[in-house]
Amino acid sequence: MTEIEAELDRYLKRLFPLCRSITGEPNRETLRILQEIIPLTIHEVATGTVVYDWIIPDEWTIRDAWIADANGQRLVDFQVSNLHVMSYSESVDAVMGWEELQPHIHKHSDLPEAIPYRTSYYKRDWGFCVTHAQYAELKKQQGELTVVIDSELKPGSLSYGEILIPGQSSQEILLSCYICHPSMANDSLSGVLLTAFLARYIAELKDRHWSYRIVFVPETIGAIAYCALNEAAMKQIDIGLVITTVGGPGKFGYKNSFDPAHPINKVIKTVLIESDVDFITYPFDIHGSDERQYSSQGFGINVASIFKDKYYEYDYYHSSLDDLNFVSSKQVAETLSIYEGLIDKLEARRIFRRTNPYCEVMLSRHGLYQVGGGALWPKYGGRSELDLILWLLFLSDGKNDIRDIAAILQASSSELELLADKLVEKGALVPC
Repeated sequence: MTEIEAELDRYLKRLFPLCRSITGEPNRETLRILQEIIPLTIHEVATGTVVYDWIIPDEWTIRDAWIADANGQRLVDFQVSNLHVMSYSESVDAVMGWEELQPHIHKHSDLPEAIPYRTSYYKRDWGFCVTHAQYAELKKQQGELTVVIDSELKPGSLSYGEILIPGQSSQEILLSCYICHPSMANDSLSGVLLTAFLARYIAELKDRHWSYRIVFVPETIGAIAYCALNEAAMKQIDIGLVITTVGGPGKFGYKNSFDPAHPINKVIKTVLIESDVDFITYPFDIHGSDERQYSSQGFGINVASIFKDKYYEYDYYHSSLDDLNFVSSKQVAETLSIYEGLIDKLEARRIFRRTNPYCEVMLSRHGLYQVGGGALWPKYGGRSELDLILWLLFLSDGKNDIRDIAAILQASSSELELLADKLVEKGALVPC
């Protein structure tokens, strides 16, 4: 086991047991533990805060829960697995028969030995999640069952973590992961830890070009709250990564951003090819994670993801079998290496934009057009300096990398870089 694998392993074991949800003390504890890796700032958003069409809900606290038979023997026990209680269950302390209890019991449709993951964030309800064997045992009970959920829903706050890492450019790249899942290792704990370790890698880069906005939020409501509270900054971001399900034993994969032609997708594909790994390419779709929020019309951030056993795709998804036997630190470290390669690629990109995007630059005023008017005929496919300057000004839109432009023009990227520097000196281009 490498040093990085050993460190990941320690944090996986520490964070896995915590009963995270969209609010609550386990989320804060998770963020405090992550502060050992990176200087994370923890923010609180009060219950009742309106964030666009949503409202921050009451904070949920759970202390214990069980279902016991007539002899007091616990047949289902929160202390054995926190997945046994449906997240955001309200308090219950009652004695009832199977007929009354059954509508509140959930089992996995395909995995008899698994405890399913279920939630009821925005509707007051309660429930237990059980294996098929536990379901059968509850069903056969002749006597009454004691049902207890020692929980509390009251005004509090939603917690999220943030780290801003400045670079030479003020242009930011967004990295986001979600912290709201309890004891499931691939979804989403693997992504939380990878994001923290990747943030540390970025912070240690010398001569860092881009700035990075890295957030640890509860899924959906946390991302929406973050966007609402940081609207102006988020509107300036073009590229984002949502990091989740990165620790399974299966294939790598990547999900395109909503604009398949956006450069982020090409860069990710290049990194995966150069890493010499088999991978699956997924188109953007409206299901998934917080890309729905970041890519919404008001923000339009091109958000992509790299996976190792993508959500929905592996059998153990949203179940107790998504555990530390399924996920290993070695597998997370393998995906971390891919993400580090992606950051290196993004840092190596040289991107420029026109200082004035309207019509064409008056080249003669900048000493870039020496020939008298009417005396110059362009050649098809010509590669004079003037040709390259005109194309460079035309294609430098703040998104195209010099290497992408070079590929389009079938020209030397080093030659274009020299011309770009010249245009920056003349005030016609600015580096992004």
